Amino acid sequence: MGVPTLTCHCRVCSSTDPHDKRLRPSILLAHNGQNAVIDTTPDFRFQAMRAKIERLDAILFTHAHADHILGFDDIRPFNLRQKSALPVYASPETIARLKQTFSYVFEAPTPYSTVPQVVVHPIDGPFEVIGTRIVPVPARHGTMGVLGFRFGGAAYLTDFSVVPESSKALLADLDDLILDALRDEPHPMHQTVDQALALVRELKPRRAWFTHIAHELPHAETNARLLAAGYSNVALAYDGLRFEVHV
Repeated sequence: MGVPTLTCHCRVCSSTDPHDKRLRPSILLAHNGQNAVIDTTPDFRFQAMRAKIERLDAILFTHAHADHILGFDDIRPFNLRQKSALPVYASPETIARLKQTFSYVFEAPTPYSTVPQVVVHPIDGPFEVIGTRIVPVPARHGTMGVLGFRFGGAAYLTDFSVVPESSKALLADLDDLILDALRDEPHPMHQTVDQALALVRELKPRRAWFTHIAHELPHAETNARLLAAGYSNVALAYDGLRFEVHV
């Protein structure tokens, strides 16, 4: 729901620490002057302006929950500027939900208004965007199937509760692992901090970043707790975080 969360006045939602201001989770991959975004959140327009994105070359979707797709319509300026449709990569299930939610995009075009122009690519294995090999990593979000993505030495897995054993083999020898860690209290569709730490211990990435963070976790205090517990390579991600990935 983002932090601050509407109607909430807890200490995290009321925090003056800019790291405690969290838009819905998404990341941008930039390589050789090209850009691919993973998920178009309801905050996508502001996120794209803040990151000064001048062009967009591909969209990848993890799954079709509202907080990951509802900014989809805001890709239109990139269509207009680039005079081309954007490739969209997603599972068949996510594509079906996109077509249901944004039916006007996939119906016969209207002459009276612009709509997003896309070319849909169902994901059935590794693929390449912006000159980078992308490896889909299947996971479970409660009972729902979702996809994470590996790109070179990094992987992004938001919104999941379980990573199957078959997927763990795709996450070996990572420099950076970005993964779901919602809060300390158990949730049927997300990892807790302790569950995320257990996965970090098992997969042994050189660095780990927690994302999809609810307002129960204050940024500075949680990072200090992780450090005191011996996890010097683990921290909460934050809006605007950037790092280089070896591909």
